[in-house]
Amino acid sequence: MKSVFVFPGQASQYVGMGRELSEAFPLAAAVFDEAFSVLGEDFKRIVWEGPVEELNLTENTQPGVLAASIAAWRVLKERVPAMEPAFLAGHSLGEYSALVAAGSISLADALKTVRERGRLMQKAVPVGVGAMAALMGMEFDDVKAVCEDTRGGRVCIPANDNAPGQVVIAGHADAVERAVEKAKAVGCRRAVMLPVSAPFHCSLMEPARRGLEPVLEKVEFADLRWPVVANVDARPVITGAEARARLEAQVDSPVRWRETMLYLKEQGIEAVVEVGPGSVLRGLAKRVSREWKLINVENVETLEKAVTELCG
Repeated sequence: MKSVFVFPGQASQYVGMGRELSEAFPLAAAVFDEAFSVLGEDFKRIVWEGPVEELNLTENTQPGVLAASIAAWRVLKERVPAMEPAFLAGHSLGEYSALVAAGSISLADALKTVRERGRLMQKAVPVGVGAMAALMGMEFDDVKAVCEDTRGGRVCIPANDNAPGQVVIAGHADAVERAVEKAKAVGCRRAVMLPVSAPFHCSLMEPARRGLEPVLEKVEFADLRWPVVANVDARPVITGAEARARLEAQVDSPVRWRETMLYLKEQGIEAVVEVGPGSVLRGLAKRVSREWKLINVENVETLEKAVTELCG
Protein backbone atom coordinates (compact mmCIF):
# COMPACT_ATOMS: atom_id res chain seq x y z
CA MET A 1 0.00 0.00 0.00
CA LYS A 2 1.60 3.24 -1.17
CA SER A 3 1.39 5.60 1.80
CA VAL A 4 2.24 9.12 2.88
CA PHE A 5 2.84 9.82 6.56
CA VAL A 6 1.77 13.30 7.60
CA PHE A 7 2.56 15.22 10.76
CA PRO A 8 0.26 17.82 12.36
CA GLY A 9 1.01 21.42 13.25
CA GLN A 10 0.22 23.68 16.15
CA ALA A 11 -3.59 23.50 15.91
CA SER A 12 -3.58 19.84 17.02
CA GLN A 13 -2.15 20.33 20.52
CA TYR A 14 -3.87 19.41 23.77
CA VAL A 15 -2.78 19.01 27.40
CA GLY A 16 -1.39 15.51 27.96
CA MET A 17 -0.53 14.81 24.31
CA GLY A 18 1.78 11.84 23.98
CA ARG A 19 1.58 10.85 27.63
CA GLU A 20 -0.43 7.65 27.11
CA LEU A 21 2.01 6.34 24.50
CA SER A 22 4.93 7.31 26.73
CA GLU A 23 3.50 5.34 29.64
CA ALA A 24 2.87 2.30 27.43
CA PHE A 25 6.02 2.16 25.28
CA PRO A 26 9.66 2.71 26.34
CA LEU A 27 10.51 4.08 22.89
CA ALA A 28 7.92 6.85 23.27
CA ALA A 29 9.09 7.50 26.84
CA ALA A 30 12.64 7.93 25.53
CA VAL A 31 11.47 10.65 23.14
CA PHE A 32 9.88 12.62 25.96
CA ASP A 33 12.87 12.01 28.26
CA GLU A 34 15.04 13.60 25.59
CA ALA A 35 12.59 16.47 25.11
CA PHE A 36 12.45 17.19 28.82
CA SER A 37 16.23 16.94 29.06
CA VAL A 38 16.66 19.45 26.23
CA LEU A 39 13.90 21.88 27.23
CA GLY A 40 13.63 21.39 31.01
CA GLU A 41 11.31 19.83 33.57
CA ASP A 42 9.01 22.85 33.45
CA PHE A 43 8.28 21.96 29.83
CA LYS A 44 7.20 18.48 30.99
CA ARG A 45 4.70 19.99 33.40
CA ILE A 46 3.27 22.32 30.75
CA VAL A 47 2.84 19.62 28.08
CA TRP A 48 1.39 16.92 30.31
CA GLU A 49 -0.39 18.92 33.02
CA GLY A 50 -1.01 22.41 31.65
CA PRO A 51 -2.41 24.88 32.31
CA VAL A 52 -3.71 25.21 28.77
CA GLU A 53 -2.84 28.93 28.74
CA GLU A 54 0.85 28.06 29.04
CA LEU A 55 0.65 25.24 26.53
CA ASN A 56 -1.04 27.61 24.07
CA LEU A 57 2.08 29.79 23.98
CA THR A 58 3.69 29.10 20.63
CA GLU A 59 7.10 28.42 22.16
CA ASN A 60 5.57 25.56 24.18
CA THR A 61 3.04 24.26 21.67
CA GLN A 62 5.53 23.75 18.86
CA PRO A 63 8.04 21.50 20.68
CA GLY A 64 5.16 19.73 22.45
CA VAL A 65 3.49 18.72 19.19
CA LEU A 66 6.88 17.76 17.74
CA ALA A 67 7.72 15.47 20.68
CA ALA A 68 4.28 13.81 20.63
CA SER A 69 4.51 13.26 16.87
CA ILE A 70 7.98 11.70 16.96
CA ALA A 71 7.01 9.49 19.90
CA ALA A 72 4.08 8.16 17.86
CA TRP A 73 6.24 7.76 14.75
CA ARG A 74 8.97 5.79 16.50
CA VAL A 75 6.55 3.42 18.21
CA LEU A 76 4.70 2.85 14.93
CA LYS A 77 7.98 2.19 13.09
CA GLU A 78 9.00 -0.27 15.81
CA ARG A 79 5.68 -2.10 15.54
CA VAL A 80 5.74 -2.14 11.72
CA PRO A 81 9.47 -2.40 10.89
CA ALA A 82 8.84 -3.11 7.21
CA MET A 83 6.96 0.21 6.84
CA GLU A 84 8.42 2.22 3.96
CA PRO A 85 6.67 5.54 3.26
CA ALA A 86 6.49 6.74 -0.30
CA PHE A 87 6.50 10.31 1.06
CA LEU A 88 6.38 12.27 4.29
CA ALA A 89 4.82 15.70 4.81
CA GLY A 90 4.02 18.01 7.70
CA HIS A 91 1.62 20.92 8.08
CA SER A 92 3.60 24.03 9.11
CA LEU A 93 5.44 22.98 12.29
CA GLY A 94 4.79 19.37 11.24
CA GLU A 95 7.42 19.74 8.51
CA TYR A 96 10.05 19.63 11.28
CA SER A 97 8.54 16.36 12.55
CA ALA A 98 8.64 14.97 9.02
CA LEU A 99 12.32 15.87 8.67
CA VAL A 100 13.17 14.21 12.00
CA ALA A 101 11.29 11.09 10.86
CA ALA A 102 13.16 11.19 7.55
CA GLY A 103 16.51 11.30 9.36
CA SER A 104 17.47 14.77 8.14
CA ILE A 105 17.71 16.50 11.55
CA SER A 106 18.10 15.20 15.08
CA LEU A 107 15.25 15.34 17.58
CA ALA A 108 17.32 17.53 19.93
CA ASP A 109 18.13 20.05 17.18
CA ALA A 110 14.51 20.10 16.04
CA LEU A 111 13.21 20.70 19.58
CA LYS A 112 15.57 23.60 20.19
CA THR A 113 14.90 25.08 16.78
CA VAL A 114 11.10 24.96 16.99
CA ARG A 115 11.15 26.49 20.47
CA GLU A 116 13.17 29.39 19.08
CA ARG A 117 10.89 29.49 16.04
CA GLY A 118 7.93 29.85 18.37
CA ARG A 119 9.56 32.65 20.32
CA LEU A 120 10.50 34.52 17.16
CA MET A 121 7.01 34.18 15.70
CA GLN A 122 5.48 35.37 18.95
CA LYS A 123 7.75 38.45 19.01
CA ALA A 124 7.37 39.33 15.34
CA VAL A 125 3.99 41.04 15.71
CA PRO A 126 2.68 42.81 18.86
CA VAL A 127 -0.39 41.18 20.39
CA GLY A 128 -3.55 42.54 18.79
CA VAL A 129 -1.88 43.84 15.63
CA GLY A 130 -2.31 40.66 13.62
CA ALA A 131 -5.06 38.07 13.26
CA MET A 132 -6.10 34.92 11.43
CA ALA A 133 -9.52 33.70 10.32
CA ALA A 134 -10.88 30.49 8.83
CA LEU A 135 -13.13 30.71 5.77
CA MET A 136 -15.23 27.62 5.10
CA GLY A 137 -17.10 26.91 1.90
CA MET A 138 -15.02 29.21 -0.32
CA GLU A 139 -12.41 28.12 -2.83
CA PHE A 140 -8.87 29.46 -2.81
CA ASP A 141 -9.20 31.86 -5.76
CA ASP A 142 -12.36 33.40 -4.28
CA VAL A 143 -10.66 33.87 -0.91
CA LYS A 144 -7.68 35.47 -2.61
CA ALA A 145 -10.01 37.90 -4.40
CA VAL A 146 -11.74 38.82 -1.12
CA CYS A 147 -8.37 39.55 0.50
CA GLU A 148 -7.31 41.73 -2.43
CA ASP A 149 -10.60 43.64 -2.32
CA THR A 150 -10.49 44.39 1.39
CA ARG A 151 -6.85 44.71 2.44
CA GLY A 152 -6.69 48.46 1.78
CA GLY A 153 -2.92 48.65 1.71
CA ARG A 154 -2.57 46.34 4.72
CA VAL A 155 -1.42 42.71 4.84
CA CYS A 156 -4.16 40.12 4.31
CA ILE A 157 -3.50 36.88 2.39
CA PRO A 158 -4.55 33.23 2.21
CA ALA A 159 -2.00 31.81 4.68
CA ASN A 160 -3.13 28.18 4.93
CA ASP A 161 -4.63 26.68 1.77
CA ASN A 162 -5.76 23.62 3.70
CA ALA A 163 -8.27 21.83 1.47
CA PRO A 164 -11.00 22.46 -1.07
CA GLY A 165 -13.42 24.81 0.69
CA GLN A 166 -11.16 25.50 3.68
CA VAL A 167 -8.72 28.42 3.67
CA VAL A 168 -7.20 30.36 6.57
CA ILE A 169 -6.27 34.00 6.05
CA ALA A 170 -3.72 36.04 8.00
CA GLY A 171 -2.50 39.62 8.24
CA HIS A 172 -3.27 42.87 10.01
CA ALA A 173 -6.27 42.45 12.31
CA ASP A 174 -8.36 45.23 10.74
CA ALA A 175 -7.81 43.87 7.22
CA VAL A 176 -8.60 40.31 8.28
CA GLU A 177 -11.82 41.49 9.96
CA ARG A 178 -12.85 43.30 6.78
CA ALA A 179 -12.14 40.18 4.76
CA VAL A 180 -14.30 38.10 7.09
CA GLU A 181 -17.23 40.47 6.68
CA LYS A 182 -16.78 40.56 2.90
CA ALA A 183 -16.59 36.77 2.75
CA LYS A 184 -19.86 36.44 4.64
CA ALA A 185 -21.49 38.93 2.29
CA VAL A 186 -20.47 36.98 -0.83
CA GLY A 187 -21.70 33.62 0.41
CA CYS A 188 -18.98 32.11 2.59
CA ARG A 189 -20.62 29.27 4.52
CA ARG A 190 -18.70 30.07 7.73
CA ALA A 191 -16.10 32.71 8.51
CA VAL A 192 -14.60 32.90 12.00
CA MET A 193 -11.73 34.71 13.67
CA LEU A 194 -9.23 32.25 15.16
CA PRO A 195 -7.89 32.44 18.75
CA VAL A 196 -4.22 32.53 17.73
CA SER A 197 -1.34 34.46 19.23
CA ALA A 198 0.10 35.77 15.94
CA PRO A 199 -0.66 35.99 12.18
CA PHE A 200 1.38 33.02 10.95
CA HIS A 201 2.58 32.36 7.40
CA CYS A 202 2.24 35.87 6.02
CA SER A 203 4.70 38.71 5.38
CA LEU A 204 4.23 40.04 8.93
CA MET A 205 6.38 37.06 9.96
CA GLU A 206 9.40 38.37 8.02
CA PRO A 207 11.23 39.38 11.25
CA ALA A 208 10.78 35.82 12.51
CA ARG A 209 12.16 34.41 9.27
CA ARG A 210 15.21 36.65 9.44
CA GLY A 211 15.75 35.66 13.06
CA LEU A 212 15.41 31.96 12.34
CA GLU A 213 17.80 31.85 9.38
CA PRO A 214 21.02 31.97 11.49
CA VAL A 215 19.52 29.40 13.87
CA LEU A 216 18.85 26.98 11.01
CA GLU A 217 22.30 27.59 9.54
CA LYS A 218 23.83 26.10 12.70
CA VAL A 219 21.73 22.93 12.44
CA GLU A 220 23.16 19.92 10.63
CA PHE A 221 20.83 18.71 7.87
CA ALA A 222 21.48 15.28 6.34
CA ASP A 223 19.99 14.01 3.09
CA LEU A 224 16.57 12.44 3.61
CA ARG A 225 15.78 8.73 3.84
CA TRP A 226 12.33 9.44 2.35
CA PRO A 227 11.22 12.52 0.40
CA VAL A 228 9.36 15.21 2.34
CA VAL A 229 6.84 17.32 0.42
CA ALA A 230 7.51 20.92 1.48
CA ASN A 231 4.87 23.47 2.48
CA VAL A 232 6.22 26.35 0.42
CA ASP A 233 6.00 24.75 -3.04
CA ALA A 234 4.18 21.40 -2.56
CA ARG A 235 7.14 19.55 -4.04
CA PRO A 236 9.41 16.88 -2.52
CA VAL A 237 12.87 17.58 -1.13
CA ILE A 238 15.54 14.91 -0.75
CA THR A 239 18.71 16.79 0.22
CA GLY A 240 19.57 18.44 3.50
CA ALA A 241 20.32 21.74 1.78
CA GLU A 242 16.87 21.76 0.16
CA ALA A 243 15.22 20.95 3.49
CA ARG A 244 16.93 23.84 5.28
CA ALA A 245 16.03 26.32 2.54
CA ARG A 246 12.36 25.29 2.58
CA LEU A 247 12.16 25.69 6.37
CA GLU A 248 13.66 29.17 6.14
CA ALA A 249 11.11 30.21 3.52
CA GLN A 250 8.22 28.54 5.31
CA VAL A 251 8.00 31.03 8.20
CA ASP A 252 6.50 33.89 6.18
CA SER A 253 5.12 31.89 3.25
CA PRO A 254 1.67 30.32 2.87
CA VAL A 255 1.17 26.63 3.68
CA ARG A 256 0.15 24.97 0.40
CA TRP A 257 -1.44 21.89 1.93
CA ARG A 258 -4.23 21.43 -0.63
CA GLU A 259 -1.63 21.41 -3.39
CA THR A 260 0.49 19.00 -1.36
CA MET A 261 -2.41 16.56 -1.13
CA LEU A 262 -3.19 16.95 -4.84
CA TYR A 263 0.46 16.26 -5.69
CA LEU A 264 0.36 13.10 -3.57
CA LYS A 265 -2.84 12.01 -5.26
CA GLU A 266 -1.08 12.37 -8.62
CA GLN A 267 1.71 10.12 -7.31
CA GLY A 268 -0.75 7.29 -6.70
CA ILE A 269 -0.89 7.47 -2.90
CA GLU A 270 -3.39 4.98 -1.48
CA ALA A 271 -3.24 5.77 2.26
CA VAL A 272 -2.71 8.88 4.38
CA VAL A 273 -1.37 8.14 7.87
CA GLU A 274 -1.51 11.04 10.34
CA VAL A 275 1.12 10.64 13.06
CA GLY A 276 0.80 12.83 16.15
CA PRO A 277 -1.84 14.58 18.25
CA GLY A 278 -5.30 15.04 16.76
CA SER A 279 -6.78 14.00 13.44
CA VAL A 280 -7.11 17.35 11.65
CA LEU A 281 -5.06 16.25 8.65
CA ARG A 282 -7.22 13.15 8.16
CA GLY A 283 -10.23 15.42 7.80
CA LEU A 284 -8.45 17.63 5.29
CA ALA A 285 -7.32 14.62 3.28
CA LYS A 286 -10.92 13.39 3.04
CA ARG A 287 -11.81 16.63 1.26
CA VAL A 288 -9.24 15.87 -1.43
CA SER A 289 -9.97 12.18 -2.06
CA ARG A 290 -12.66 9.84 -0.76
CA GLU A 291 -10.67 6.91 -2.13
CA TRP A 292 -7.77 7.18 0.31
CA LYS A 293 -7.50 4.91 3.32
CA LEU A 294 -7.22 7.31 6.28
CA ILE A 295 -5.30 6.28 9.41
CA ASN A 296 -4.12 8.19 12.48
CA VAL A 297 -1.82 7.40 15.40
CA GLU A 298 -1.95 9.45 18.59
CA ASN A 299 -2.62 7.00 21.45
CA VAL A 300 -2.59 3.27 22.20
CA GLU A 301 -6.00 2.56 20.67
CA THR A 302 -5.28 4.32 17.37
CA LEU A 303 -1.80 2.77 17.27
CA GLU A 304 -3.22 -0.75 17.43
CA LYS A 305 -5.74 0.05 14.70
CA ALA A 306 -2.97 1.53 12.53
CA VAL A 307 -0.77 -1.53 12.98
CA THR A 308 -3.63 -3.77 11.85
CA GLU A 309 -4.35 -1.55 8.82
CA LEU A 310 -0.72 -1.27 7.75
CA CYS A 311 0.02 -4.96 8.19
CA GLY A 312 -3.25 -6.19 6.73
